[in-house]
Amino acid sequence: MVRAIEWVDAAADSHIRLIDQTRLPSEEVYLEISAVEDLIAAIQCLAVRGAPALGAAGGYGVALALLEAERKGWDTDTLTATIANIANARPTAVNLAWGANRVAAFRADGFARTLTEAHAIATEDERSNRELSRLGADWLLARVGDRPLRAVTHCNTGALATAAWGTAYGILHELHNRGKLELVYVDETRPLLQGTRLTSWELHHDGIPHVVEVDGAASSTILRGLVDFAVIGADRITANGDTANKVGSVALALACERRGIPFVVAAPYSTVDEATATGDEIEIEERGDEEVLAFGGVSVATPGVRAFNPAFDVTPNDLISAIVTERGVVEPKADAQPLFGSSSAL
Repeated sequence: MVRAIEWVDAAADSHIRLIDQTRLPSEEVYLEISAVEDLIAAIQCLAVRGAPALGAAGGYGVALALLEAERKGWDTDTLTATIANIANARPTAVNLAWGANRVAAFRADGFARTLTEAHAIATEDERSNRELSRLGADWLLARVGDRPLRAVTHCNTGALATAAWGTAYGILHELHNRGKLELVYVDETRPLLQGTRLTSWELHHDGIPHVVEVDGAASSTILRGLVDFAVIGADRITANGDTANKVGSVALALACERRGIPFVVAAPYSTVDEATATGDEIEIEERGDEEVLAFGGVSVATPGVRAFNPAFDVTPNDLISAIVTERGVVEPKADAQPLFGSSSAL
């Protein structure tokens, strides 16, 4: 199983190692990150991506910042500002700031303690992913039928998007291991083709039958009855169960609602933002024009044309059949509001 992010202990240069997801599947290249500036650049260019993996990146980034502060003689204010830059490198995915803030709480205890906490984030993420995958597979087989199922998924939610194993992808992997997965329709996921480049790459290596489809075909695939359920990950889940995920996700939810099949969101509980009441409060990251107006570095648009390039959309809770975390499964249509927080069941 590939590791999207890991910490490398070295006497002279302890650092973060990332698989460069912008180079997959043609090249398997690893980035050795020794400076916070390079980590932030890797986060923003999507060399490392996926909410749980960003949580680990935030945690390890704080440990990296402490090493760099010692090496360069930063004062306290510079270190604090640098940690804030890590936490804010991408605004929509809650895990990045969560991971950075969790580890930063131990900075006064020294580097060793912060690194221990960062390792804990990665370890907990893999354990959480495996548990939510089991719970999600159980829920689907109970609702849809104990038989080989056909699925559609959007973006990439496998080991590449997490510390290990995967979220929505993890459920697919769990069903496959049980002999209960017939075929996966993988949305290409515009504009950076995370489905084509990353999810298909992981499915191929795991021996899971799949086809890649253009994003525009996904709703029709559902309405034609070619799949039994849809499963996606999440970058932020609000207290009422509204869910931000890679743009294009809400189209699947609308089609599933019309077809009457489950639309499932899978994420570790660290992706739940109890402090945000609804999806209306989520800041939607907008990315550069070139991701839409160029292909392979070559412009394909009329000169001077601008792009609208939101990286995420928000699926309202009433379109979601189930939200699966390692703590359990909630059904937004049936369960009391708010779904998450001090007054909720989870």
